Amino acid sequence: MDDMAKDNNPDPGWYYNTKTNQVEHGEVGKAIDRLGPYPDRASAERALETARERTEAADKADRNWSSED
Repeated sequence: MDDMAKDNNPDPGWYYNTKTNQVEHGEVGKAIDRLGPYPDRASAERALETARERTEAADKADRNWSSED
């Protein structure tokens, strides 16, 4: 990569690794095993809860859309 194009202060983000159940800073584990990136450690720590909430909201929206005639 060209040095001029390289970010001197990259923020690698925070991830939740679903295989190890650990929070990682940067791209440590395999992409297929990671949720994120998240802006901070606390957000990554609640990744499974966030995913569950989003899934429930999407399921509810689907049910509401299906029931409209």
